[in-house]
Amino acid sequence: MHRAIIAGTGALPGLLLEASEAHVVAFQGVTPDVKTAPLIPARFEGFGALFDDLRAAGVTEICMAGGMERPAFDPSAMDATTISLMPRLMAAIGQGDDQLLRTVIGLFEDEGFRVVAAQDLRPDLLADEGVLTGIPNERQREDAARARAVLDALGPLDVGQSAVAAAGQMIGIETLQGTDAMLRYVTESRPGSGGVFVKRPKPGQDRRVDLPAIGPGTVQLVAEAGLSAIELAAGGVLLLDRRAILAEAEARGIVIWAAP
Repeated sequence: MHRAIIAGTGALPGLLLEASEAHVVAFQGVTPDVKTAPLIPARFEGFGALFDDLRAAGVTEICMAGGMERPAFDPSAMDATTISLMPRLMAAIGQGDDQLLRTVIGLFEDEGFRVVAAQDLRPDLLADEGVLTGIPNERQREDAARARAVLDALGPLDVGQSAVAAAGQMIGIETLQGTDAMLRYVTESRPGSGGVFVKRPKPGQDRRVDLPAIGPGTVQLVAEAGLSAIELAAGGVLLLDRRAILAEAEARGIVIWAAP
């Protein structure tokens, strides 16, 4: 078995295991939703031990999948390799999530591991261009274009991957708190706006890691926020349960389409 999944939370690690066998790296404090794969326990303070364990297991390829919060390092628990890597990691931490993830990818590549994207293993999870449910009207497309333009403008600042616009006004922009928190804010501050939720990768993002994703729970939050539609980036957003997502959207009258 030559592949390992660096597993965070959520459904994606389990979906990748449906495609092929792999070891699962479970960092301390993170509980991946996987049941049958062989586990490689790890600590954020022990990159040297993790590299050694991956090689011992015959791993040559890794995939990072699932949600993971920034770790709190315990200096007293760091191995020699991690200590040597800390200047690179600390410099990246101050530059946003995308730069931090690029740096982590670089650490694994420097050790000889090939880093692959989740969509390389499960291309069927990607949203294809076109309408998935309902028919978007002109107002919805205009609001989507407004949110999309704001995300494109904020991309170089490494802010977030989703935004909400209603009647031409921005009413929600994802920040460090994440998509769910943004949608809950919209629910509280602008309920029933009928606006559009837009989800897409950041411009220039390394798509091997942290590709945006939605599940049926996202559709529920969109509906609870009083929004009417979802626009996704075609080929740039993962559908974590396509059938359940579309069923939830149809039940709640949410229009979904994927645009270039």
